[in-house]
Amino acid sequence: MADESTPKKAPAKKQPADKAAKPPAKAKKVKPPKLEDKPFAEFIEQHFLPAVKEALAKEEGLEDFDLSFETQPINVIGVDKDSYPQVIGRWANGARQFNIAFLEESITGPKVYSFATNGATPSTIEQFMGDERRITLDLMVLFVLRRLKGQKWLKGN
Repeated sequence: MADESTPKKAPAKKQPADKAAKPPAKAKKVKPPKLEDKPFAEFIEQHFLPAVKEALAKEEGLEDFDLSFETQPINVIGVDKDSYPQVIGRWANGARQFNIAFLEESITGPKVYSFATNGATPSTIEQFMGDERRITLDLMVLFVLRRLKGQKWLKGN
């Protein structure tokens, strides 16, 4: 006689093949990388410089504006001579110039701002966008415009 104390397992039911196989998972849409996640130099040259030029031309009517991206020492009296990547803006036949130096090759790293008039050497250097946690292209352009308006260098001041 068979031991009746152990329960017998019911035979497993076979499911039809179409129910057993799950439908394939939908492929997730791959988001393109944010502009701000691009390599530093590419972001500055291909996105930031054109955006600043456009904002100064469209919104402020500035036409004789030269904007460049160079690696050079920060040209401020009393600052070390290490070279840093910088955005340099000049207009009014060189009478006005501003520099935004990136102390690290990253838009999220520390940045400093200096300016000069009439070809003089800048004498002060200021923190630029120091309190911002999330850096975007639009925010960077806004801070440039805000800084230039604060100096009364743009129309409408």
